[in-house]
Parts: sequence; structure tokens; C-alpha cells
Amino acid sequence: MSRSVRPVGSSGGAGDDPLDHAVWRLRSRGCWEDAAALLEPHVEREDAGAALRRAALLGESCMFTGDGWERAEEALRAAEALAGTDEERGAAACERGHLAYASSVLGVRDRADEARAALGRAAALLPPTSHRRALLDFRRGLMAEHFGESPQSARAAYRRAHAAATSHGDLLLCSFTWRHLAGLALRGGETAEARHGFAESLRLREELGYLVGMAPALVSLAEVQPEPEAERLRAEARRLFRLLGGVPTWLAERLDLSEDLPEPAA
Repeated sequence: MSRSVRPVGSSGGAGDDPLDHAVWRLRSRGCWEDAAALLEPHVEREDAGAALRRAALLGESCMFTGDGWERAEEALRAAEALAGTDEERGAAACERGHLAYASSVLGVRDRADEARAALGRAAALLPPTSHRRALLDFRRGLMAEHFGESPQSARAAYRRAHAAATSHGDLLLCSFTWRHLAGLALRGGETAEARHGFAESLRLREELGYLVGMAPALVSLAEVQPEPEAERLRAEARRLFRLLGGVPTWLAERLDLSEDLPEPAA
């Protein structure tokens, strides 16, 4: 067995480990395949933590690009095979739930039942004190919001995730919980609360350097800002979207990209 690589987390903080720094730098710029490749030697040495982390990276890639499902499934099966404790098995189940959720919400294939079952399995396996429960609560909130048609249940799950992420110093996960709580607030007509949540989400992503997540945060904040500030935010989102090669792909329909198209050649 190799030395243990830090388990999958959402904090964005890479600690003092050069590998953590390198993986985070690539992940934050949308280079998930390259980040996953750095972990492959550790997976080959049967490091369960590295396998979980690689599966999470490739699952996130699917969520942002709508592609790479087979490679993500392969990485997830490897993580499941190497998991030797309830914590590791629960973490792998949480990643399976997220991959199935991504497939369903992006309309690739309906795997909502698989997502519910996997997240339920994760809840049964993860110890009550596990730091991974914050991410699990967030993902259960996503299922409640998008497939359970239950904003109340989603809000409760997001709040639990937010409280736990805050206590663990998981700032990236906080950026996600802020954003989704703000989205629910906006749907409920609570514009000021939504504006605060979207602004906090963007602030955290800027501080962490989570470049690939900044365009969605900018677009969300633009929805609750007056002009011309809203257009300034959308213009910055378009710039980042193009800079990163058109990810996340699902954001394209919310951006007016015609202004940024190059002039036709003479």
C-alpha cells in the first residue's frame, strides 16, 4: 500500500502536500482528466483514498462537461473495489449517488432511483462524525430539489450541509450551499436573501481560485442585480466560459454568446 493520499474533499484547501496543490490547481481550472492522472500511480498501489478522489474528479468532470461517463464509471468501480472500511464504502456510495444524479439532471439517462439508493446507502455507512456527511447532505438536498419536488426538504438538507461545512472549514462546499440556498430563496421571492447568498458563493469561489465555478456564480448573481451591474457580471461570465473552453456546458443556454463571437473573416 502507498502512503495515503488525502481523501476527496470539497474545501479547495490543498494543505502542504505538493500532490494536493497540483490536483487542486488542475481541478479548479477544469482539467479533471489531468488531475485524475496524477492520482493513478497511487490507485495502482491500491490506495483507497486516491481511488475515491479520482472517482470524484471524474464525476465532477461529467457534471461540468456532460461527457466522460464510461471513464467515471470505471474509476468509481475501482474505488468501490478498494474500499475497505465503512467510511470508504460510504464515500464510494456517495460518489455513485452523485454520478447517477448528474446523469439524471443532465438528461443523459434517468438514474434517479439509483442515486437515491446510493445516497441512502452512504447515509447508513458513514459514521455520524464523518466530515463527509456535509457533502452527503448537500447531495441529498440536490435530489430533493430536482427529483423530489420538495423545496422544504432541500432547504433543510442544504442548511445541514452548510452548517457542517462551515464547522469543518470546507469553504468550497459552502460556496455550493450558499448558491443553492440562494436559488431556493429566489424561487420563493426572497430577492435580498438570494442576492446575499449568490454574492457569498461568488466571493468564496474567487478567494479559493475555483475558476471553473465562477461563471455559474456570476450568472446567478446577475439575476438579482440591477443594470448595468447585471450585464457587467454576465460579460465576465461569458469571458470565463470561453476561457475555459465552454464549461460548464449547461451554462451556454443562459449566456448570450453572440456578442463575443469573432468578426467574420473578410
